[in-house]
Amino acid sequence: MPLPQRQPVGYARGTMRLTLVRHATLLIDLAGTRILVDPAFDPAGSQPPVDGTPTPRPNPLVELPATPEQVVGDVDAVIVTHLHQDHLDASAARLIADLPVYCQPGDVARLVHLGLAATAIDGPCVIGAVSVVPTSGHHGTGALGDSLGPVSGVVLRAADEPTVYVAGDTVLCDDVRQVIVDEGPDVVVVNAGAARFIVGDPITMDADDVVGVARLAAQAAVVVVHMEAFNHCLLGREDLRARLAAEELADRVHVLDDGTAIAA
Repeated sequence: MPLPQRQPVGYARGTMRLTLVRHATLLIDLAGTRILVDPAFDPAGSQPPVDGTPTPRPNPLVELPATPEQVVGDVDAVIVTHLHQDHLDASAARLIADLPVYCQPGDVARLVHLGLAATAIDGPCVIGAVSVVPTSGHHGTGALGDSLGPVSGVVLRAADEPTVYVAGDTVLCDDVRQVIVDEGPDVVVVNAGAARFIVGDPITMDADDVVGVARLAAQAAVVVVHMEAFNHCLLGREDLRARLAAEELADRVHVLDDGTAIAA
């Protein structure tokens, strides 16, 4: 994977770059600051299947498109949206030990126990040239969603740059709708795949949710990740692309393949 080169501070609006590494692992280049989101670097097949899921296959399902060292090189800071195994694994924890790590308040103690320099995003903060506002969501519906614990996202802003909303592991819920209305993001990153267990509704966005986000964020580019890398994600890229084409949204909703990037 040819990683994006660092952009000089002050480069013009329209050159923000977001690179999907694998699953929910993202590199976001904004105003000369490079942020790594939800690093998970374990080799393919090295983890067991997610318990209680309909397609039990060892995880991750696919290899990384680049070495972990290539991904982490030149990163300024890391954001971990929550502590499920597909969003931070042992391989990644070792490689980010020397980087500042930002997370939701309830995860600080566990990350510090792992030897990481963790700081809670308990309100607006600044990472390099980027201002960060925390957001919340629902990792599923009802009691199942509650049992999976709190999850978070972020809104990222920098001068003369697009505003980026990374929703994290959430279904389309009132919290997400409110962020879109209040923050007016130019780019919305959603975790799809319709991840689920044998019992219960999806715990990440399904095709209906992705379409709903695109309709609500009518002026934004929507970037879809979190697909085809872990066994509990049942919605595939081609099925989602077909649905988006049918909804006449394919020009604005970008279903990224691993190792590909989008600039805005």
